[in-house]
Amino acid sequence: LIVLAIGLICPIITMVKSIQFNQDCKGYLKQTADANSVELALDRLNKAIDYVEANNLTSGYTSIIYRTEDDNIGFWYKNLLTCKQELTECIESSQFEKTNVLMKVRESLTDQSEHGTVITCPPGLSRYPNNKMFAFFNFFGLLIAFVGFCCFLLELRY
Repeated sequence: LIVLAIGLICPIITMVKSIQFNQDCKGYLKQTADANSVELALDRLNKAIDYVEANNLTSGYTSIIYRTEDDNIGFWYKNLLTCKQELTECIESSQFEKTNVLMKVRESLTDQSEHGTVITCPPGLSRYPNNKMFAFFNFFGLLIAFVGFCCFLLELRY
């Protein structure tokens, strides 16, 4: 039973980190994309960027085995800064220009998937920079949990 508990600790930590990232960053990016005013979008985007910078999520790759451009944190971060700059520059613009910038920001921050509109973000960012460690411990943690569960079932049988 202890082995089973130890095997579940790392997956639970991974889940908690993912929830925290969703609340403290992705949630604000979603509100930025949904905002109907430049001021509101800028306020929400600033909160997301503050989180990104406080957690040093400004460069690197989230990939474990090989690099792909959707894992590029630097590009994603620069894109957030560019959105912020465009929102800041259009505060005194006409309503038509503000609407265009808001649409452009929405297109920059979101993608379409089979689940609908999702926030554009490198996969595994909530675990960065420890992606390799979490992958290793999650794999072996679940393996240990499985072995522990099997041992527990065998104990019940005899």
